[in-house]
Amino acid sequence: MKTQVAIIGAGPSGLLLGQLLSRQGIDNVILERKSGEYVLSRIRAGVLEQGMVDLLREAGVDKRMNAEGHPHSGVELAFDNRRVRVDLAGLTGGKTVMVYGQTEVTRDLMAARETSGGTTVYEADNVRPHALGTDHPYVTFDKNGETLRLDCDYVAGCDGFHGVSRQSIPADRLKVFEKLYPFGWLGVLSDTPPVSDELIYARHTRGFALCSMRSPTRSRYYVQVPLDEEVEKWTDERFWEELKRRLPEEVAARLATGPSIEKSIAPLRSFVVEPMQHGRLFLVGDAAHIVPPTGAKGLNLAASDVNTLYRLLVKVYHEDRTDLIPRYSQTCLKRIWKAERFSWWMTSLLHKFSDEEDFETRMQQAELDYLTSSEAGLTTIAENYVGLPYESLE
Repeated sequence: MKTQVAIIGAGPSGLLLGQLLSRQGIDNVILERKSGEYVLSRIRAGVLEQGMVDLLREAGVDKRMNAEGHPHSGVELAFDNRRVRVDLAGLTGGKTVMVYGQTEVTRDLMAARETSGGTTVYEADNVRPHALGTDHPYVTFDKNGETLRLDCDYVAGCDGFHGVSRQSIPADRLKVFEKLYPFGWLGVLSDTPPVSDELIYARHTRGFALCSMRSPTRSRYYVQVPLDEEVEKWTDERFWEELKRRLPEEVAARLATGPSIEKSIAPLRSFVVEPMQHGRLFLVGDAAHIVPPTGAKGLNLAASDVNTLYRLLVKVYHEDRTDLIPRYSQTCLKRIWKAERFSWWMTSLLHKFSDEEDFETRMQQAELDYLTSSEAGLTTIAENYVGLPYESLE
């Protein structure tokens, strides 16, 4: 087999990159170790930045998102039993976010790839990139008991934090930056109407809570729990009672509850690896960085990597601009570190770190009081939440 760009991973970042490249006449093959059904079964974030929404439109996969997605022009911060709305659109010149589930984004991209005739190999085992430091890299994989070889010009590693792509870079070439948080998020998905038309981020003495949604009839809620908490100990009744305790009284009073259709605990981590490229291999998304979900940046940050790599490869194939290749990592990292900062800051501001009323607790209270009473403070939150501009290669 031979292609121009080998893409490892058929999650939303790999599929989006493939879709964008195909529309520019750049051949690509996607290799995915799981089945398509498994990929679609993963429950992930559903808040899309303005930049990602625009990129999906450029990729021609926006029809269902435009019809079924829910643009949000604001978000709320709740603390001390009160609520403060951050006017995203008003503070950023009209920018908004779109609530549209990652599963739906993936479904749309899969359908577009099938329509275009692009090649995706699902259940490709033992995927391994080779000769990355040469002009002729290739990827091997097993399928139906046979070992196959895919020759290519470039390899895009879109296979997540535990994937093979980052592991294929010599360890002495990478520098890892990491922060682990001493808590996780217990999340519940339920077929109940959202308690609010906009997301609510709540800081409480019992711990953080988030009210989110997937649609007008499906809600996603989270509460902060200890890192060693066991999800089996949380009945639906216990979850709803705890969530209500952490919300302002007027919000808790109208919260609609019901059976959970998914319940899980996710640890929180900040992670960045530098550089994001090695020879002809480019790392994209979770393969290179992880953010705590507080700032709604995970999928969106992957989309900004896709944007950079897509535009770089178009320049390489259409204008022979191979001089841009070394700029991929530094271009991506400029935006990544800003998004890491915002996610770390939101996490530090809204979560409970101690059972005592200590110095850090007072700092959280003071910062929330200042930010929510200052237009400059609210603008800072809004600009970061809707997404900072994509970095240019030149």
